[in-house]
Amino acid sequence: MNLNINILRKKYIDKIISIEDVLTSIKKKIKETKDHNIWIYTLSDKDLEPYIKNLENQDPKDLPLYGIPFAIKDNIDLINIPTTAACKEYEYIAKESAYVVNELIKAGAIPIGKTNLDQFATGLVGTRSPYGECKNSINPEYISGGSSSGSAVSVALEMASFSLGTDTAGSGRVPAAFNNLIGLKATKGVISTSGVVPACRSLDCVTIFTKTLEEVQAVFKVANSYDEKDIYSRKYISSCEEARNDFTFAIPKKEDLKFFGDKEAQKLFYEAVEKFESLGGKSVEIDYEPFNESANLLYSGPWVTERFIAIKDAITKTPEIINETVRAIISGGDKIDAINYFESEYTLKKNRKIMDKIFAKYDFMLTPTTGTIYKIKEVNADPIALNTNLGYYTNFMNLLDLSAIAVPAGFRKNGLPFGVTIVADNFEEEKLISYSSKYLGV
Repeated sequence: MNLNINILRKKYIDKIISIEDVLTSIKKKIKETKDHNIWIYTLSDKDLEPYIKNLENQDPKDLPLYGIPFAIKDNIDLINIPTTAACKEYEYIAKESAYVVNELIKAGAIPIGKTNLDQFATGLVGTRSPYGECKNSINPEYISGGSSSGSAVSVALEMASFSLGTDTAGSGRVPAAFNNLIGLKATKGVISTSGVVPACRSLDCVTIFTKTLEEVQAVFKVANSYDEKDIYSRKYISSCEEARNDFTFAIPKKEDLKFFGDKEAQKLFYEAVEKFESLGGKSVEIDYEPFNESANLLYSGPWVTERFIAIKDAITKTPEIINETVRAIISGGDKIDAINYFESEYTLKKNRKIMDKIFAKYDFMLTPTTGTIYKIKEVNADPIALNTNLGYYTNFMNLLDLSAIAVPAGFRKNGLPFGVTIVADNFEEEKLISYSSKYLGV
């Protein structure tokens, strides 16, 4: 069944299908794709009953997401349903839903279940979970990307119209690239993180996966609601900028680009650059080092301490329950001192000044979403180094308070997708979507 939001809404309005029809189709697909390790928890008929009942007397025309099925990364709370963050021993029953989940349900959306992830949202691969390695939607020998692995694959394999992920280091963009999806990582704070198990609380973002730009716009319109109780929440102030016919965009210098031996990814990236140029753009190479220098702070700087704080009890009292790779990354977080923090802050402030100049001069920056993709067995053999490679174009984003959208950009000869990311300053989501629309021809 086609789960496109606009198509479903029209069918609901025209009384061609029912919510039960949609859910029956999804349940069948969940059974068929069990080996992909997408879900940690799927809602039973009893669990779904109140959501269906809530829509019984509603007019589909009145709710923008009436009957629209969505998936929730399992570090985001859904009332009365377990949250695990992919750690069985950490599990708790959520007493209330995350703020953004509530907003989506009020708009008519129906939660299907909680999706698999790299444990405690630490990873870009989708393999660091006791619930199984989440498999790529196109070729199961390859990684799905992470940490929002199941969220992306659930949309790609049509078990949800959209899904919620989180993104601290790239988790809402990398899985989009690997599963041929749109991945919107909006400005920090414009989508509330209340009810989200933190990774780095000061950097975390809730993200949106969809198959089309129209759908990402529809979901973002509901999701970007100001949350009074979230200390990091920010009121969304749209730049209202549209794509221009003549524009200039930045790309990293050739010597700064890394494809890790993936010649096809390199070719596809330059094809994306050429396509933007054919649409009226002029590409200009810029120094990528300020971005790279900032990115390196995410795991070598004080933000590892935030990850430590988030799971302090578990990692200090019962370290054995934590995935070995995740534990290796986070365990040193209690040894970072104030000197490291302030030195890192000064570096970011310096680089943020550079960002101000770049995004005042150029309409956006274009990068690969990742330089390559790996097989699951390759990642298992070298988990930290290959994960680091995947973050080369993503890790700087929240540290520098930027917004980004990952979009599909073609396929390799083996059928695996490649993606690019359009990057802009904070609160420039409308501009990102507008240029993405120009690029995708929609």
